[in-house]
Amino acid sequence: MPKTSARLLSLLSLLQARRDWPGALLAERLDVSARTVRRDVDRLRELGYPVVAFKGPDGGYRLDAGTRLPPLLFDDEQAVALAVALQTAAASGAGIGEAAARALTTVRQVMPARLRHRTETLRVTVVERPAAQPQADSEVLMALGAAVHAREELRFDYAPVFPPGAGAGGPAAPPPRRVQPHHLVTWGGRWYLVAWDLDREDWRTFRADRMTPRVPTGPRFVPREVPGGDVAAFVAARFRGADGSGGAGAGAGAGAGAGNGTGPGPADWPCRGQVVLGLPAAAVAPYAQDGVVEELGPDRCRLTTGAWSWTALAAALGRYDADIEVVGPPELGDAFARLARRYADAAAGTPLTDR
Repeated sequence: MPKTSARLLSLLSLLQARRDWPGALLAERLDVSARTVRRDVDRLRELGYPVVAFKGPDGGYRLDAGTRLPPLLFDDEQAVALAVALQTAAASGAGIGEAAARALTTVRQVMPARLRHRTETLRVTVVERPAAQPQADSEVLMALGAAVHAREELRFDYAPVFPPGAGAGGPAAPPPRRVQPHHLVTWGGRWYLVAWDLDREDWRTFRADRMTPRVPTGPRFVPREVPGGDVAAFVAARFRGADGSGGAGAGAGAGAGAGNGTGPGPADWPCRGQVVLGLPAAAVAPYAQDGVVEELGPDRCRLTTGAWSWTALAAALGRYDADIEVVGPPELGDAFARLARRYADAAAGTPLTDR
């Protein structure tokens, strides 16, 4: 039989893992008698944990919610997971990096010396997101999450990519949007709301850092099912730029403004091509993402990859800073030719009005 302190920690961990635990099952998992389980539950209550008993054919226990947080107990795996999660929170895009650092310091202070030492030796270096990439306000995320959970229609102001007056053709401030919020998701270090747009009668993704929710929220609604029934697949298709016709319209809207594109479609890239790069496969593979890299020799490889347009694909392939041979299709070669002309004009300093 484990010592009382270790057994209490195991009991608390089990109570946190599911809502209801039959007493007999707890005794079996802890390898103790039902009477010992009752005594250990009483000890947890004395420590401030709200363990309540419930009646039924078997009878059992649950850890209640809504009371003051008692002293924290973590096993080794929980301590490591908590340290990693809080140290990487700055890269979440939720604007909570400073708060997460304070939380990690507070939690470490109430940990036993052994676990505190273990988490202090685990240092995670987070590569910060570019300063120009805005973070979502934590209060906005809370408001969006609440609307999703309550299934309430949401009204919000959505900041345009180019503010009104930015240039002669700058758009006017758009009217508030009205949506049925479905899911709050993260992609590429940004937060997005997946929702049914009531005015456009279509699915949209909205960048949370551009949203300003209005209060009060609207009436409750019966949630729709996202196309395909899988939110992860829906978002992946959205940001790959696929639309219902296999065109490239959604990719630009999702990546640059998320909320102005068309509905999602197939999960594959609409434009897919193949090139030979003057680089070893080992140098290309770490950056190929969902592309396929084939080794052709010590300094050559074949790369098959895709993008939301032929121009975007050609530009992305240029980042490898190597000689490129286009295998196909012809549209990719044409895109390289267009970029070559543009870059030549840019290098020569040719004004746009003279091109």
